[in-house]
Amino acid sequence: MKNYKKFAFLFVALFSLLLTGGYAFAQDSAVAPVIRKVKPVKNTFGGVFIMDNQSVMVTIKGTLEMAIQHRFGSVDNGKKDLYGLFAPSNIRIGMSYAPINRLMVGAGVTKERMQVDMFAKYALLEQTPGIMPLSVTYFGNVVVDARDKSNFRNSVDRFSYFNQLIIARKITENFSVQVAPSFTWFNNVEAYVNSKGDILEKMHNYHFAFSVAGRYKISEKSAITAGYDQPLTQHPTNNPHPNIALGFETTTSSHAFQVFAGNYYGIVPQSNNMFNQNDYTKGQFVIGFNITHLWNF
Repeated sequence: MKNYKKFAFLFVALFSLLLTGGYAFAQDSAVAPVIRKVKPVKNTFGGVFIMDNQSVMVTIKGTLEMAIQHRFGSVDNGKKDLYGLFAPSNIRIGMSYAPINRLMVGAGVTKERMQVDMFAKYALLEQTPGIMPLSVTYFGNVVVDARDKSNFRNSVDRFSYFNQLIIARKITENFSVQVAPSFTWFNNVEAYVNSKGDILEKMHNYHFAFSVAGRYKISEKSAITAGYDQPLTQHPTNNPHPNIALGFETTTSSHAFQVFAGNYYGIVPQSNNMFNQNDYTKGQFVIGFNITHLWNF
């Protein structure tokens, strides 16, 4: 009888412990803070371009994007060609796709020098509240000058390369900035042959530069953009001029439209950084626009 009482007491005690423990666990679960995964900042810029440059943005996985980029002639001719609108223009048509998260690859064709470009863009870091203060994206391309072979001594002279590291921060919901150092390489640069038959280069094959750009939203879908590109490498001759650009953009879930004025006539980035001869101090500005359309699969 005594053993029965001891067993019954032990059973009641264990059962009470399970009940109170379960109740305590339920109480702890109810009051414990819910841990939520912190998501990266979205929409630092309105699209993959910010006027003449790449932005830090990369399209999401499964996105196909078409881009049309257009540059009119310089406005300094005035009424002769309606401030560049009737002057010879430059245009690029490109397509890109994001096969995996953070990566987009693509290709395009540009009227100037019949350039064919292939590029890759990868988001190395994403700005995340409390974790990562900046977004960092790498952009690189290879460009083939597809003009007639009479323009080149060797086939490799057609190739040029561009590498850029884009560092950005969305400071407020409306204001974002980025800075982007870059390195350009041309296999073939302007040169001449002296009386001895020696080839004397006029420019270096390499070129360092950096750009700064910002975006300020003035409404849910519209923003003002501004940018500055500064060449760093000093060449023996034909040093490129800086670029100053100011623009307006409007976006939807699948479109982005940007119209702006700047000094760059080229569209391929290495051509702009290496060869820009439009001088803003002389009013040599070019009106341009970018249009992009997205399809998600």
